[in-house]
Amino acid sequence: MKSPSIEEILEIAVKLPTPQERAAYLRGACAGDDTVREKVESLLDAHDGASGFMPTDPGERVITLPDRPLSEVPGTVIGRYKLLQLIAEGGMGTVFMAEQTEPVRRKVALKIIKLGMDTKNVIARFEAERQALALMDHPNIAKVLDAGSTETGRPFFVMELVNGVPISSFCDKNNLTAKERLDLFLPVCQAIQHAHHKGIIHRDIKPSNILVTLNDGVPHPMVIDFGIAKATNQRLTEKTLFTNYAQMIGTPAYMSPEQAEMSKIDVDTRSDIYSLGVVLYELLTGTTPFPEKDLLSKGYGEMQRIIVEEDPQRPSLRMSTLQGKHQTIIAKNRNSETIALTNQLKGDLDWIIMKALEKDRFRRYDSANSLADDVRNHLNNQPVTAAQPSAVYRLRKFYQREQPLANAALAVAACIILGTAAATFQFVKADQARDAERQARESAERAIEAVSYTHLRAHETVLD
Repeated sequence: MKSPSIEEILEIAVKLPTPQERAAYLRGACAGDDTVREKVESLLDAHDGASGFMPTDPGERVITLPDRPLSEVPGTVIGRYKLLQLIAEGGMGTVFMAEQTEPVRRKVALKIIKLGMDTKNVIARFEAERQALALMDHPNIAKVLDAGSTETGRPFFVMELVNGVPISSFCDKNNLTAKERLDLFLPVCQAIQHAHHKGIIHRDIKPSNILVTLNDGVPHPMVIDFGIAKATNQRLTEKTLFTNYAQMIGTPAYMSPEQAEMSKIDVDTRSDIYSLGVVLYELLTGTTPFPEKDLLSKGYGEMQRIIVEEDPQRPSLRMSTLQGKHQTIIAKNRNSETIALTNQLKGDLDWIIMKALEKDRFRRYDSANSLADDVRNHLNNQPVTAAQPSAVYRLRKFYQREQPLANAALAVAACIILGTAAATFQFVKADQARDAERQARESAERAIEAVSYTHLRAHETVLD
């Protein structure tokens, strides 16, 4: 299996919130290569590691500026935009809250390539993100308002400012019930369906890329960060842009098996369906199918194996097996009791989520709309298209996953069956022999009795 590049390692490492999680991930990803690790660590030192693309609540979020000087700082004027506040910094771009001065005065979000990251590949990806957003026009997707370049030639683009919080945090903070969370999830599916209709695959759907704002007191989710989006049927930019063979792209805990496997099989829109399933799993259970901290603590190869091969627990089973205190908190955040929430997840919701999380993408929902339709069916007490996998299917999956063990078990079973058959045959043969011997003995006895009886009658006749 090909080792990850420095860029691939960096993309995942910058998303980890603590030094301990980064260190655990780097130990596995760098595989003892001190040169690679030192390079990644030096790049990580260049920024504060924040993984957000758009702001959460600017009043609640504290941004620590890096020690190195930025080419742009609050107060810098770029064209008709005055930078006000650094609100997010990712692997390749920096996002500022800015004030547009003309033709209208308004607050916007301005994203610009970070100093030192303006390589051809990064610029190509940056422009692809800009083009992807420009293609879409949906109320639940952040809009591109403008684009341009700085005096030094680094591209930037301007988006509507989304003052929201990640969907999972919003739901927990407001103690939304499972039903309310499903209602909020539906427009997210519609936004992704719109992107797919425009020929764009997001490839990094996760709660921090789904921000919820309040419009007249009504929650309104917005899908953001198309930074690693992929066009399915068109070129997004004139610059060279391609996905390298065997390149892991995305956030591991939300990544589809085909993304993690890094094979020659390209991803399609069903990769986003898998990620939507992970988000729904987390909204309802408070945890991802494969907990992110556990996943990132594994080596790079083991992390891939888990995503590609291991089946996650059903949501209801995960909820029922959580530790007591954690279980209680999750149920409380959903305005429910533990047993009631577990029972609510059984059946339809288990089947819907597990269908979205199928390892085989051909068994997943074929579109975001199909997933949304099944969620609506559940909410309206209508039959869902997802169903519990048959025993034959589960047995086939077990055989594919554990083929050596299954073959050994089959061999043992065959030996037992053959041994039992041989023993049975010998038993039947011996029983038949005993029956033949008994019948011969009985025949002999009857013959003796007949002879004796004849002799006796003859003797009686002589006496007479």
